[in-house]
Amino acid sequence: MKKLCYCLSFIFLFIYSTTFVQAASYQKIQCGDSFIPYIAPQIVRIVFIILQIATPIIIIIFGMLDFLKAVIAQKEDDIKKGQQTFIRRLAIGALVFLVFLFVEIIIGFVAPKNENQNMWNCVDCFVNGNCTIVN
Repeated sequence: MKKLCYCLSFIFLFIYSTTFVQAASYQKIQCGDSFIPYIAPQIVRIVFIILQIATPIIIIIFGMLDFLKAVIAQKEDDIKKGQQTFIRRLAIGALVFLVFLFVEIIIGFVAPKNENQNMWNCVDCFVNGNCTIVN
């Protein structure tokens, strides 16, 4: 039931947060040699911001709950298990933040900045929201 509530609230937040860019959805931006709708990088940016905000909050809340359960149970094994779970969650949270860095590094190997500036403008648009609209 909790997962259903989380999913529904995420969907509501996603739909609500994309309504402000619907007016600009007919505008185009240039990515490489092609044009894409302006709304595509805006949605990616919103999801990225939500991940940046939600990941540490979720890690802290679930870590507190794990440690609280272990302390209430007053068992040494449960406390160690809670610590291991918390460390695992910290590692997963760090990986979430590093995904976008890895993407930029891989793109940097494939197309260096000085050779393909138009492609880097597209990456900047998706990651940072700095889009140049083409009419």
